[in-house]
Amino acid sequence: MTRLEALSKEIAGCRACPRLVAWREQVAREKRRAYRDWTYWGRPVPGFGDPRAKLVIVGLAPAAHGANRTGRMFTGDRSGDFLYAGLHRFALANQPHSTSRDDGLKLKGAYILAPVRCAPPDNWPSPDEVKACRPFFHRELQLLKPRVLLALGALAFDQLLEALDHPRPRPKFGHGTEVARAGFPTVLGCYHVSQQNTQTGRLTAAMFDDILARALRAA
Repeated sequence: MTRLEALSKEIAGCRACPRLVAWREQVAREKRRAYRDWTYWGRPVPGFGDPRAKLVIVGLAPAAHGANRTGRMFTGDRSGDFLYAGLHRFALANQPHSTSRDDGLKLKGAYILAPVRCAPPDNWPSPDEVKACRPFFHRELQLLKPRVLLALGALAFDQLLEALDHPRPRPKFGHGTEVARAGFPTVLGCYHVSQQNTQTGRLTAAMFDDILARALRAA
């Protein structure tokens, strides 16, 4: 077992945050009607992808009926549909869809993780929950050693600057904001791939392609 695999196993067994444990397990018991035949994962979700990747994509937290159901980052929801279709266009994924842990999806040159590993109520963790999960986040980044970090949303962007110990005052998140420091991975901001952004046109496929192209050039 590699150190990354051992860390993933440790993450999946975490019960540190009572509110998140209660919520993720309630969702797994009650289920959504469309998924009543599923056995929900209902645990923290480890990272996924190519352990030698130079590009690491950082989200927010698992979706209640997405990764909390399937056990894999951005798998089983509309956010994942958008994300993996984009990765497939750049040959970072072998297929454009992600429906379950055994659907054959593989990433090459990319790895996906999140600062928070449990699905939070209302899709937003508390500051204490982000802090409790931070050691996992930092350890995974240290093992991966990426050249480029693509932050999907403000929370991911801020947590990456925290992990890299960026001096204050720190840059503010913005779509396309790039933070480069000698000796550190480049951090690139992108609007989150949530339906709230993709269905309203705030983030289009063309915009996401532009960001991915920039990230790959920096890698």
